[in-house]
Amino acid sequence: MKRMMALFLILILMLFTACSLNFIKRRLSPPHPVPGGILFQYEAPAARIVTLAGDFPDILWDSQRQPMYDDGTHGDKVAGDGIWSLVKSLTPGRYQYKFVVDRNSWVADPNNFEVTDDGYGGKNSVLVVLPE
Repeated sequence: MKRMMALFLILILMLFTACSLNFIKRRLSPPHPVPGGILFQYEAPAARIVTLAGDFPDILWDSQRQPMYDDGTHGDKVAGDGIWSLVKSLTPGRYQYKFVVDRNSWVADPNNFEVTDDGYGGKNSVLVVLPE
């Protein structure tokens, strides 16, 4: 009886482990240096457009001036996979940023754990670019 119970428990454990592995989601890297600049990525499969907004010198929180791409260009590896990408050239410094999804949802980078208060009850993601 103990042997049957142990076998049953092992079988159940294997079943749950195998099923749960299908739900483990791959995380994207936080922004990091690549040839040409810093690679920003955000996963939004249902989005029509994703832009990058932040206190970068060239866009200063303009939510429409820095589009991201899901077409296999600009750092995006696979077209149409829902991962929006952008390689942005930045000088050394500390930057705050958010992703803007479909022009109305401002979200902090879920893959970057360095955040600061945005002054509106939310969080901005923080990126520190070091000199080379």
